[in-house]
Amino acid sequence: MLPLDFIIYLQIIFFLFITPGTPRIVIVSYSMNYGLQKCIWVALGDVSANIIQATLVIFVIGNFLSDNPNFLNFFKWIGVVYLFYLAYDVYKSQLKNVNSKIKFSKNFFSFFKDGFLVAGTSPKAWLFFPLIFPQFIDFNSSYIVQFLILITTYVILDFLSLIGYALLAQKLIVWIKANPKTINTISASVLIIIALIIIIT
Repeated sequence: MLPLDFIIYLQIIFFLFITPGTPRIVIVSYSMNYGLQKCIWVALGDVSANIIQATLVIFVIGNFLSDNPNFLNFFKWIGVVYLFYLAYDVYKSQLKNVNSKIKFSKNFFSFFKDGFLVAGTSPKAWLFFPLIFPQFIDFNSSYIVQFLILITTYVILDFLSLIGYALLAQKLIVWIKANPKTINTISASVLIIIALIIIIT
């Protein structure tokens, strides 16, 4: 049994995924600096956080989040602090030389962690899952099956869109190599702007 208004759900998440939010800014920068392979771990961290968020909302703390907006505000400020940290980290990172055999200090877990924390502290995600996601589930009929359909669709499309952004960044690598600090400066600036927008909203 398909969830309620599944086509509308697809349209909403498609719009979310093509919008260059924080996870996409991060993965573009990481694709430029560390290569496409490392971005797979960032994307896996992102969707893992989303699975946990959706599961918590539907099965554990959905009503608690609705009744306690201060809890969401707490996550907001964690997200803001982490965005400022990522902006600094992105700005200071060195562009990867595609011919270089130098090993970078960031390991796979570090990339996974960055993707997980960016998605896990994203105010957009914490608004989407408690407020929008449950609207597409009929809790009077096989809601676990509906949940699995919705979250599987979300995770697959989110992962593909993130890798798509990383691939697009790779296509721009020739231009970026001629302007090695440009993408870092732009990405860091966008992350700071997003953090400031979150603060004032």
